[in-house]
Amino acid sequence: MKDKEIKEIIRKYVEPYNLFNIDGMVKLLHDDILFRNISNGEIDTETKGKQEFRNLAEKSLKIFSSRQQTIIDYATIDNLVEVQIEYEGILAVDLPNGFKTGDKLQLKGKSQFGFKEGKISLIEDYS
Repeated sequence: MKDKEIKEIIRKYVEPYNLFNIDGMVKLLHDDILFRNISNGEIDTETKGKQEFRNLAEKSLKIFSSRQQTIIDYATIDNLVEVQIEYEGILAVDLPNGFKTGDKLQLKGKSQFGFKEGKISLIEDYS
């Protein structure tokens, strides 16, 4: 795949993510998608396959009243594309860690994307 095609697929993934459009996100995923969320160097969430990914995405819909990922930069590292991201979300629920409904979360992080057969086969979110 060409760099331009890869960037377009990632952009097409982030756009429905920001709009809470799960179907729009999932249609870009390979059947064997591996998703990991890595926080402070530890994997705290992992899904394998489209259905597990969809289930996680549906749960996260209830946590935020709005969310916005903004792509800052792209870099190719080995066979992965690393994307620098700024994230902002407004909580729709109270969380056990003390954050309350209406609180704004602002994070900077990165996501790594892998591809197979023209689809996203790996997403690793780092924060």
